[in-house]
Amino acid sequence: MGHRPRRVVSLLGAVRVTRAYYHCPHCHGGFAPGDAVMRVPEAALTPAAYEVACLAGALSAFAEAAEVTLPKMAGLRLAESTVERAAEAAGAEVGRRLAAGEVFGGARAWHWHKDAEGKTCAYVAADATGVGQQGEGGSSAEGRMATVAMVYNPVPEVSARRARPDGPPPRFRARYVAGLCGVAPLGEPLRRQAAQVGMDRAERWIALTDGGSGLEGWARANFGRVEAVILDFYHAAEYLGGLARALFPGDDEAREGWLGDWCHRLKYEGGPTVLEALRGLEVRGHAAKEARAEVVRYFTNQAHRMDYPGYVAKGWAIGSGPVEAACKTVIGQRMKGSGMRWGADGADALSHLRALFKSGDRQWDAFWCPTPN
Repeated sequence: MGHRPRRVVSLLGAVRVTRAYYHCPHCHGGFAPGDAVMRVPEAALTPAAYEVACLAGALSAFAEAAEVTLPKMAGLRLAESTVERAAEAAGAEVGRRLAAGEVFGGARAWHWHKDAEGKTCAYVAADATGVGQQGEGGSSAEGRMATVAMVYNPVPEVSARRARPDGPPPRFRARYVAGLCGVAPLGEPLRRQAAQVGMDRAERWIALTDGGSGLEGWARANFGRVEAVILDFYHAAEYLGGLARALFPGDDEAREGWLGDWCHRLKYEGGPTVLEALRGLEVRGHAAKEARAEVVRYFTNQAHRMDYPGYVAKGWAIGSGPVEAACKTVIGQRMKGSGMRWGADGADALSHLRALFKSGDRQWDAFWCPTPN
């Protein structure tokens, strides 16, 4: 039908391009194949400008990205809505491609660190964090849970257990996947991420959990070689802390002393032993009895994940700090700002984009600049 112009925003400013325009007499639709060749999305941004807009939107609020970050750092002047649409479209694309079985970039095997028995260990974990939601007409709505799952390689405190004890100081490594649809859909994408970093080469697989419903089953179903599913020690200690507050209201010194003793017992005698001791513990007062009953119920359900003396003897991590930190860095830093509320699709898309950005290993670059076949 001729050639039609289009204004496209590049990193060097706006440019005017002319491309062939076609019309289908059957479906009555028009299209310009040149847009696909140039990889220009509906937002009319060149690939480089699109990436930079998405990066800015992934790092800070869309308004801040449009009004401050992009003009100052790249000279780009885009509307807030353009940054929002670009970032959410890219995040949705990341999610679709991961769900379809794709991985970004080539395999890059990690050097797995060792436990006290000299066995290399790979860790896997998952957790969830709340994200504010927006209802119809801009009203607030009930929050949703964003789930973050990760495979990681924590650095041992003992330098002799590091994969390369004589090399440069190692850094913590992790790959993340995230989304708003629960932990189940994250299993296959995380397995592929784990395969990319050579998890199969680690001699031991270990999972950590905060005791949430279904997390142990998810870990064992998706990572069949998991040798142990460990309950985060500090979650168990929090329950003991609740009992300590009920036993010693208003007496901080006595409460801290009691809690320290019982946490020491938990770490070096294990959950089953402490559970029996709790069952025989004499308490007075309704509040203390209720608190003890709650702790006993929790320890009864979790005792099989609380062999802390055995875990410590093998040099395994017993804290789920890395996945809790992941919830803060992958989701919280960007999506839980003051007054932030999200639509479900937007929150899911940004979760994928943030997980990609935080995964390191050049994952971001591999998504945006794929290696040609």
